[in-house]
Amino acid sequence: MLNFNDIKNNYSFFQERLHTRNYILDIEMLKKLEKKRKKLQISSEMKISEHKKLSKHIIHRKQIYHKIDILKNQLIHSRDSISVLKKKLELVQRKIYKILITIPNIPHKDVPVGFGEQNNKEIYLWGEKKNYNFPIIDHIKIGNKLKGFDWNSSAEIAGSGYTLIKGSVARLHRAVGQFMLDTHIKLHGYEEIYVPYIVKESCMYGTGQLPKFKKDLFHINSTFNSVEAKKNNHFFLIPTSEVPLVNLVKNKIISPQLLPLKFTALSPCFRAEPSSYGKNSRGLIRNRQFDKVEIVQIVRPEKSDEALEILTKHAENILQLLQLPYRKILLCSGELGFSSKKTYDLEVWFPSLKLYREISSCSMIGDFQARRINARYKSLNTKKNIFLHTLNGSGLAVGRTVAAILENFQCSDGRVSVPKVLQYPYMGGMKYL
Repeated sequence: MLNFNDIKNNYSFFQERLHTRNYILDIEMLKKLEKKRKKLQISSEMKISEHKKLSKHIIHRKQIYHKIDILKNQLIHSRDSISVLKKKLELVQRKIYKILITIPNIPHKDVPVGFGEQNNKEIYLWGEKKNYNFPIIDHIKIGNKLKGFDWNSSAEIAGSGYTLIKGSVARLHRAVGQFMLDTHIKLHGYEEIYVPYIVKESCMYGTGQLPKFKKDLFHINSTFNSVEAKKNNHFFLIPTSEVPLVNLVKNKIISPQLLPLKFTALSPCFRAEPSSYGKNSRGLIRNRQFDKVEIVQIVRPEKSDEALEILTKHAENILQLLQLPYRKILLCSGELGFSSKKTYDLEVWFPSLKLYREISSCSMIGDFQARRINARYKSLNTKKNIFLHTLNGSGLAVGRTVAAILENFQCSDGRVSVPKVLQYPYMGGMKYL
């Protein structure tokens, strides 16, 4: 969430920057609400001051004047007036808040202006695309030949948009996830976290999934009998483990000596997206349930830019170790996610499609999420509590990585060679699927 004081001090700047995201900031509405809020705030404070003076006056008059009914009635009327003003003030503040939580983040100064993928900036390419001396096929046909997919069973069990993986392909899927997790822990210094797959509504608001992406989420109406359920029966399946990981610092003041915090988790992700996609989104490319390794960093504001470069390198390292060709893209302003200030997309090469497909997004969020969840650290210099900066990235999406391995490592005899980094110990020495 953006700082409303900053917006008030420079409406035109925010309107201009948000316009680059194709978002129209209703300045007049905000000005109108702020004017009303300020008027009610002043009236409320004046009434409270008068009330305190009247209260002291009654206490003093009790000692010298026994007929104080009139003053008491004035006190009651004053209290009622304050209550009415406070309710009106709270109503205006809620209206302002409801507008603020729908406003996306401000693009970073380095982000190119544009509204479509044609305006994204390619930073560089990595790896060499293999030349095949045989007709290449896509990962769906490869997996089917290996008897690694059972589309009929997955549809029968859960409907469209889900995948049932079997045998050696299932083992590869498990190996890839464990390899990613181990790499981020051992080489990059992240702390492994096992997270809940169901979170409260407030957590989804905290990381920016709500209210904008409500239709894309799996919503659970709790029916179990507990104190927690009675307080809040709105729960959601996580769309990414970023949600529980970032909420680890919700309503906390972190000691600066503990920063940066670096968390990683391997979890399923749930997306209630439409079930019909184009030919380029079949198989493991886009599912309603998929596994992903998430990496999250929580840092001081001055470390935010540097942390994004480091975090993105950590995600890239996975692709490099697997010897998968990819490209790094800086997203333009119109392509940024709701909470992001700056995002690098990593796109892996798919030979059957003859194009790159997204496999990771690494984003700098700034204090946008921290303001929503009230996550701060205490400055050693000023002794003030300052909002933290959060960053997140996919490190990586497991299913898409498996799909990329199947395609890039396919052999002329129908087998698939296993990337060397996975052969020991993850695949038990297996060299081919």
